[in-house]
Amino acid sequence: MRNKKVVIVGSGLGGISSAISLATQGYDVEVFEKNDKIGGKLNVLERDGFKFDLGPSIFTMPHIFNELFENAGKNMEDYFTLVPVKPHWRNFFEDGKIIDLIPVDIKNKFRATNVSERDNRDLEEFLTYSKKLYDLVDEGYFAKGLDTFKDNIKEYGFIKLLKDLDGLSTMDSQVRKYIDNEYLIDIINFFIKYVGSSPYNAPALFNLLPYIQYQFGLWYVEGGMYNLAEGLLKLMEELEVKINLNSEVVEILKENEKVSAIRLKNGKVIKADIIVSNMEVIPAYENLLKEDREFLKKYDKFEPTCSGLVIHLGLKKEYKNLAHHNFFFSKDPKEHFATVFNKKKLPSDPTIYLVAPTRTDKSQAPEGYDNIKILPHIPYIQDDIKLSDYMELKERIYDKLESMGLDDLRENILFEEILTPFDIKKMYNSNKGSIYGVVSDVKKNLGLKAPKRSEKYYNLYFVGGSVNPGGGMPMVTLSGLNLKDLILETKKN
Repeated sequence: MRNKKVVIVGSGLGGISSAISLATQGYDVEVFEKNDKIGGKLNVLERDGFKFDLGPSIFTMPHIFNELFENAGKNMEDYFTLVPVKPHWRNFFEDGKIIDLIPVDIKNKFRATNVSERDNRDLEEFLTYSKKLYDLVDEGYFAKGLDTFKDNIKEYGFIKLLKDLDGLSTMDSQVRKYIDNEYLIDIINFFIKYVGSSPYNAPALFNLLPYIQYQFGLWYVEGGMYNLAEGLLKLMEELEVKINLNSEVVEILKENEKVSAIRLKNGKVIKADIIVSNMEVIPAYENLLKEDREFLKKYDKFEPTCSGLVIHLGLKKEYKNLAHHNFFFSKDPKEHFATVFNKKKLPSDPTIYLVAPTRTDKSQAPEGYDNIKILPHIPYIQDDIKLSDYMELKERIYDKLESMGLDDLRENILFEEILTPFDIKKMYNSNKGSIYGVVSDVKKNLGLKAPKRSEKYYNLYFVGGSVNPGGGMPMVTLSGLNLKDLILETKKN
């Protein structure tokens, strides 16, 4: 395989996973990254002694990452350290109710605080259902890298897809069959944040997400999440993967039914036997391959996920009421989701995800100070939403947080750094500023994403959140592991 040249466009976790997986099989792998560091959205900002994780802040399913190291004959523990996060989440509601999700025993069962015993029994029953979904998805869709509806029908059968995987039901509709407590319904529904979709639109099979978190734990990478990227960089270097930073790919060259090379912004052309795009499928076809609208129509069902207004604050004080991961819920979550995902408008009352990493790692801010990341989900880039609209939303967010327990927040801000959907698109070439790739919607795509192998060019492949199995750190990493199997199977045939 050493004579087979693989070029990877982009070094997000999907690209990194692909590079490692293919290098362990003997391929000659070279990565081209437009930015000055690897990791894609797994990014870091350091300012005045504060350290912010710009992208992912929740680490789950460590066994998927461990597989990368095991395949290379290495121990993951030698590259970075995982620290458990407790409680998993703290949930704030408009009426003053606060509910924590906590692990309570070595079997990793979970309970919610500040609810009744009956509510916790309902939660346990729901998790049994969630486990059933996970087991079915893990043994087929995850393990075999299934890419199309036809693949899934072949694996599961039509009846099983509809019945056992609740194929045509939504996430919210199934949650309500098990849980009566409206606070818990909102909390469980918001596990959909992992894939940037709406529980009122997403297929019910996404109810596997709570079980994943409960079974495999919720973790933090000691020293900051970017240390995961640093550990993976070390592994790539040991495997002799060549990494080119500040090297933007502007074109993928093609010859009939195959791709042959990439062209960099500086004009340099690099030939390849296989090209893997970590750039999302639609932007790659539009911008790198210059495909026409007629071809791209088939990808309309792979609409972008939501984007976000990402606010990083250096603070003069520590808010003792915050946990590491916090959610400040909208008074009307259903209306919030409808506004963002159906109407494509900025929410007047958003649900807010807030990360306070110093609850686990004091090194993330100078002593006596604090840092927080604030992330409400908002629509991907829309023609009628301007920069000034994002700044007005920021003020509404501050109002909401101050009214729900972060007293005098504005007065305690030393500095703020903000990423809008425009910034996210520019930094990562994401489709209209999407954070998580392709939206999961039962009516639009049954929760499926684009296939990993190009339908037009036999030696072009895709990884990341826009292909199966979808968005989130474990899933984009799994896309790279699945890609290795797909390429090896294709070669065999």
